[in-house]
Amino acid sequence: MKKILSLILALTLLLAVFSLTAYAEDEAENERDDEGKGASGAFQGEVNVYNWGEYIDPGDDGGIDVIKEFEDTYHIKVNYTNFETNEELYNVLTNSNSTYDVIFPSDYMVSRLREEGMLAKLDFNNIPNYKYIDERFKNMAYDPDNEYSVPYSWNFVAIGYNTDMIKEGAVTGFKDLWDPKYKDDGILMFNNSRDAMAIAMQLCDPPIDPGAESFTREDIDRATDKLIEQKSVLKKYVMDQVFAEMEQNQSGICTYYAGDIYTMMLNNENLDYCLPEEGSNLFNDAMCIPATCKNKENAELFINFMCEPRIAAANSEYITYGTPNTGALDLIDEDMLESELINPPQEYLDKCYTFSNIDDDIYGYMQKRFVEACSASAEVSTVEKKTVNPAAVWAVGVILILVIISTLVIIVLDIRRAVKNRGRINKI
Repeated sequence: MKKILSLILALTLLLAVFSLTAYAEDEAENERDDEGKGASGAFQGEVNVYNWGEYIDPGDDGGIDVIKEFEDTYHIKVNYTNFETNEELYNVLTNSNSTYDVIFPSDYMVSRLREEGMLAKLDFNNIPNYKYIDERFKNMAYDPDNEYSVPYSWNFVAIGYNTDMIKEGAVTGFKDLWDPKYKDDGILMFNNSRDAMAIAMQLCDPPIDPGAESFTREDIDRATDKLIEQKSVLKKYVMDQVFAEMEQNQSGICTYYAGDIYTMMLNNENLDYCLPEEGSNLFNDAMCIPATCKNKENAELFINFMCEPRIAAANSEYITYGTPNTGALDLIDEDMLESELINPPQEYLDKCYTFSNIDDDIYGYMQKRFVEACSASAEVSTVEKKTVNPAAVWAVGVILILVIISTLVIIVLDIRRAVKNRGRINKI
């Protein structure tokens, strides 16, 4: 009897272990399905997205996790990576083996990519939500026939500063970023050539129009000289690092995109802003498909999803930029829409300019000169070197003559001393 009971108990334990093992394997498989989906074949495709950092709602603070919702809705895997500047985007598209299906370039870069044959025409039959795009954002100069892009956001460049370090209202324009009195507070400047050069152009004497369709090398040299002039008071060049610098009271003044300054102000009550009195760059970012994409239908599906009003509203609230989506406007927080950093007054917009695509030669020269301006060994070009002061030249000449005379006197005395000493030696 004991043997039978022991056998029954052993069989029971064996079945229990088998059941638990099978259950654990099922749970692990379910978890892999939920988290990876691709491993179990649940994803029916993929789309490779290349976007600015912090430019899609991740679902924090009650928002919508846009990427996850797209994946859950369409069972298409989103491979998502970021870039910091339009120039980085361009370099990756032209100089690497990476392939992307959806990209988010700014207006002038859309134009550049379009003119170089690097964008695919969109099939708007697959993007019915394009109907929500405001007419004033269509037929833009960067895509006059609305063939290659779908507007995603718009904003402009502003200035943020810390009122614990700088008196409220003291900052009025870009010129303050060159003011030595703010050096110890920490001045931050754009770490990309187009934005930085544009600001410098506005401060040249006479000013250069940053919205011009073409520039000369002399224009670029003059702007470069202005940036080099700033280096003596500048703390550093930044892009997304600006958030930590300003929100954590590490720097006192910066120029950056107005919507991002709005976000910084939400995270640091000491921050304030100004609309630069000189006017600034008004820009649009758009969604495009590279000509080399491998998943065009999935890319158009992703763009259409981004144009759904509730998705467009969630993204606009997260990035705190204006949206061209008319269906999203009724869903966005009113306080945000009323901010000058999101919707500046028309009289200010009238002072703003937009970037044009410029010739490859000048574009390359701008990149080169900006790198030189950022380097520690940068020197002012011959374009704006100050004229030599004749009085200074005369003073230097007098000093050199005195040095020469003194040197000759010393030599003569040394010779006389040597002659006397030689005589003493001979006598000995």
